[in-house]
Amino acid sequence: MIYTVTLNPSIDFIVHVDHLAIGALNKMTQDFKLPGGKGINVSRILKRIDVDSTALGFVGGFTGTFISDWLTKEAIDHQFTSVTDDTRINIKLKSGEETEINGLGPAISESEIADLKAKFSQLKPDDIVILSGSKPAGLAADFYEVLIELVQNAGADFVIDTTGAELFAALPAHPLLIKPNNHELAELYQTSFSSIEDILPYGQKMLQDGAKNVIVSLGGDGALLFSGEKIYRTNVLKRPLKNSVGAGDSMIAGFIGRYAETRDVVDAFKWGVACGSATAFSDDLAQADFIHELLPEVEVKEIFI
Repeated sequence: MIYTVTLNPSIDFIVHVDHLAIGALNKMTQDFKLPGGKGINVSRILKRIDVDSTALGFVGGFTGTFISDWLTKEAIDHQFTSVTDDTRINIKLKSGEETEINGLGPAISESEIADLKAKFSQLKPDDIVILSGSKPAGLAADFYEVLIELVQNAGADFVIDTTGAELFAALPAHPLLIKPNNHELAELYQTSFSSIEDILPYGQKMLQDGAKNVIVSLGGDGALLFSGEKIYRTNVLKRPLKNSVGAGDSMIAGFIGRYAETRDVVDAFKWGVACGSATAFSDDLAQADFIHELLPEVEVKEIFI
């Protein structure tokens, strides 16, 4: 089983306004409400490529019910921990440029924390746990490390998709996959890159520091995969860019969903790129038919240095 963990999910309230006037009455031209949160995005894409997952995390109030009901409608298993406070709402205001206003998230009690941790007792050695995104403000700084220890105690694998100190602290535990972009990778090692060649030693260093596989997304320049002694790069698929939200989560879903079935990192990389690109070229998370349309266009080549 693949488990996704979203500690601070949200309703993403996407609002379109033609000409935003600060301090005046504005009327929406369109609005959408979608379940948000990186792990939830991963579960939704996994479902679209016919891979089962179970979504874990904290949800509360009418906003949490919205998320649970949405996943139920999409036939995605979820075992959320109910919390007293409401799940947050994030506003994505689109008026020319996009402006984001993210909620803080709920306060989490000790009993609610204990309930989530208890759910990790069902893990088995063949399972994969995907830990994604931000934490509610009240959780301890090392909370991901606590969850990683529970995963390791069960003999399962984990993926972590976060940044900075939390990502770096997870490396000695040997995550199955990490996915920094080139800017996050440079920040992690306090350097800068002016070419693809500059990135290569640092991707390899992340393997040396403990990661089993590393994908470095390069925006409009494709992506790199570091695995064992080998480095791979994909081509860039050509479509109009519509949406960057969820593209990285979709890449992780494609990679892990395929890897769980085949244990072939190159094939998994192709699926990751197809899923990530399909979301980037869609208004919301990618649909299955579009992912399958893009898959034959993905080319993976080994880089020799």
